[in-house]
Amino acid sequence: MKPDFNSVKALLDDRAEKYNQPGFIPHDPISIPHRFTKKQDIEISGFFAAILAWGQRKTIINNCLKLMDFMDYAPHDFVLHHQEQDLTRFLGFKHRTFNDTDLLYLLFFFRQYYQRHESLETAFTGEQNQLQTQKQRLEHFHNTVFSLEEAPHRTRKHISTPARKSACKRLNMYLRWMVRQDKAGVDFGIWRNLPMADLICPCDVHVERVARRLGLISRKQMDWETAEELTAHLSAFDPADPVRYDFALFGLGVEEKF
Repeated sequence: MKPDFNSVKALLDDRAEKYNQPGFIPHDPISIPHRFTKKQDIEISGFFAAILAWGQRKTIINNCLKLMDFMDYAPHDFVLHHQEQDLTRFLGFKHRTFNDTDLLYLLFFFRQYYQRHESLETAFTGEQNQLQTQKQRLEHFHNTVFSLEEAPHRTRKHISTPARKSACKRLNMYLRWMVRQDKAGVDFGIWRNLPMADLICPCDVHVERVARRLGLISRKQMDWETAEELTAHLSAFDPADPVRYDFALFGLGVEEKF
C-alpha cells in the first residue's frame, strides 16, 4: 500500500531535522569545502569534492584532501597564480575513471574563468542571471566548462548535463551545498541568485531506493525527468526548500538501510 502524504511528510520532516546537523559534516564530502572560509575556495574545493563523489566516502575524502594539498590549501590562489611546473604534482592523480587529464583541464578552465569572474555562480545562472530553470542552468554550466578549445572530449563524461538526460546527481548536490541556507550550517548558502525552490534533489542509489519505497518516484529509469519528478513530490512537502529532504532520504538509505 502506498504511504499517505501526511505519514511520508512526518517521516521526512523528522529525518531531515535529524541528519541536517553539523555531525553530518565530518564523514561526508562536504567536509572538504568546510575547511575553507573564502568564498572562491569553498566554490572550487566544493566542486572537486562533488565531482569526485562516487565510491566510498572515505576514499572520496582522502583523494579530495590530496587535491587540496596539491593546491597548497588555497585553491583560488592556486588556480590563478600557479606556474607550469606546479602542475607536475597532479600527474598520476586518479579517482575511479577521473584522471590527471580531466583534472588539469578543469584547473585550466578555472584559471580562465576566475580571471574574468568573481564567482562560479554565474557559470550556472548566466551573466545577467537570465536562466530560469535548473535544466537551463546545468546545460549552460556544461557548455561553459567545455567552451574552451583545449577541452578534452573524455572529460565531458565527468560533468553531467540534462541534455544527455542525466539525473546530474553530483552537480545537484554541489548546488545544494552552495545555495541552501538555514540555521543548521551544513550547506553554505553563499550563492544568492539561484532560488532554493529551484534546486533539484540529488539522486544517488540510496535516495532513489528510499524514494521509490515511499512512492515519490514512479518512473522506471533514473534520469533527469525522474529527478524532477522526485523534487516535485518533495516540493509538495516544502515548496520553498524541497531539497532539504535530501538529508532525510540519504540518511534513511545509508544510516538506517530503509
